[in-house]
Amino acid sequence: MLIRRPGIRASEITDERLYLNRREFVAMTSLLGVAAAMGVLPACAEAANIEEQAERDDPTPYDDVTTYNNYYEFGTGKADPARNAGSLRTRPWSIAVEGLVRRPAVYNLEDVLRPHRLEERVYRMRCVEGWSMVIPWLGFPLRDFIARVEPLASARYVEFTTLFDPQQMPGQRRGVLRWPYKEGLRLDEAMHPLTILAAGLYGRELPNQNGAPLRLVVPWKYGFKGIKAIVRMRFTEAQPATAWNLASPQEYGFYANVNPTVDHPRWSQARERRIGEFRRRRTLMFNGYAAEVAGMYAGMDLRRLY
Repeated sequence: MLIRRPGIRASEITDERLYLNRREFVAMTSLLGVAAAMGVLPACAEAANIEEQAERDDPTPYDDVTTYNNYYEFGTGKADPARNAGSLRTRPWSIAVEGLVRRPAVYNLEDVLRPHRLEERVYRMRCVEGWSMVIPWLGFPLRDFIARVEPLASARYVEFTTLFDPQQMPGQRRGVLRWPYKEGLRLDEAMHPLTILAAGLYGRELPNQNGAPLRLVVPWKYGFKGIKAIVRMRFTEAQPATAWNLASPQEYGFYANVNPTVDHPRWSQARERRIGEFRRRRTLMFNGYAAEVAGMYAGMDLRRLY
């Protein structure tokens, strides 16, 4: 559960050496050409009672967040994205909105960001491989952008597509996945207030290896749902095909909700290792966001629709 406490200083929830103050953040956002329209609302992470003792969800150190990543467009090793993502040019950038909407268009990145106020959202994030982080994202609710493009009544899903450019993304020269990377959400999931488009983290512009210039963050789902470097959103009536579901449907379902009672075919999902910690934690249903999101899946077989 995200708890917003506007009176708390940013230094109380993030490493003071890493967090940029408001003036520095405004200077950073000038790179986006939209500084005047942006702001930062601090949030604090919820303390979680896990393993029968209270543990704080302190943010994962910036260096770990930016050097331990899954981003196969830049390599399959955890350190590969930080090494190789410098080749990606994130300006200029545009996002095409297509399909069942009243306002299809190609939006420049600045036009996507300008009307929205960036908020800090401190979210728990869990990878299907069993590791997790707590990340202070800077973003805005996806539903605010969806409202701008006005989906038709027949739209039930949103498909997202990553940039395809093997010259800039060397991992795409290998057939690890069917490129370009695609992901999808049901429309009610996309409209949920926890779902955000992120343009930064830790008070800084989003690093290339973390999905610059704009990525999806859905904190109750496994990390592969968080598509990066988005260049297209397409609204559809039919459920879209997604990259990992196409690659290995017996391992990666469309929904990808964190469910510790459903094991991955090759390992248990019951426990996780928070980066920076040695002891494993018990994995929480919906990654600890059940109170907010479980109602969307009432009546569904969450062991079959994984």
